[in-house]
Amino acid sequence: MLKTPMEVAVYQLHNFSISFFSSLLGGDVVSVKLDNSASGSSVVAVDSKIEQAVDLVKNHLMFAVKEEVEILKEQIKELAEKNNQLERENSLLKNLASPEQLKNFQSRLPPDESPEPEDQLEALLSESPLQTAGCAV
Repeated sequence: MLKTPMEVAVYQLHNFSISFFSSLLGGDVVSVKLDNSASGSSVVAVDSKIEQAVDLVKNHLMFAVKEEVEILKEQIKELAEKNNQLERENSLLKNLASPEQLKNFQSRLPPDESPEPEDQLEALLSESPLQTAGCAV
């Protein structure tokens, strides 16, 4: 049984730590009983518990970080594909535009700012000979 207030506090802290980490990890925490035979061994048991809890948190965080990295890799892949598609569309639109249209478009741009891609597309489409001929782009 628990003899001193310190042992009671350590026992309560242990139970709180186990339930806290168990709730974080979905109940997969294995409980290890405190050794209350002597105060020295009780401290060692607490240190052991703390190490176990830290290891569990590290493992949980590493797993979460790995999942997040995979999600971000997929998003980067999708964005790279989208960027390639937009670059191809931009190249096509530039090829379809006449030199006069491109010159007119570039003359309207402020020298300091780069235009938004949507603005570029709108300007090219509004002056496109395909649109005036009744063709959709």
